[in-house]
Amino acid sequence: MQIQINSDHHITGSPELAGHVQALVRDTLDRYSDRITRVEVHLNDLNSIKGGSHDKRCLMEARLGGLGPVAVNHEAENLDLAINGALEKLEHALEHKLGKLAVTATGKRSVNE
Repeated sequence: MQIQINSDHHITGSPELAGHVQALVRDTLDRYSDRITRVEVHLNDLNSIKGGSHDKRCLMEARLGGLGPVAVNHEAENLDLAINGALEKLEHALEHKLGKLAVTATGKRSVNE
């Protein structure tokens, strides 16, 4: 699973931030690593220097082999909350999409999905 981190010019994309985000994504989505080819993470400061509540956004897009991408975003007052919120949403979206595929393929719902 390849993880690509992008940030706008209002967010300093340090190696520490990239390593932190990559570790979170790998740990959270590890059980889907055989299905995910790439995860793109986009970090944005929506209000630039103005500040304000919910002005940090994290958009995550997971590319699944043979399927369309799954994209989610989360806005929060700081980057950590935005990243964690988007990651939680992405995990849920992947559970839903891959669970539906399992039901379609087998005709019945698996207890593990």
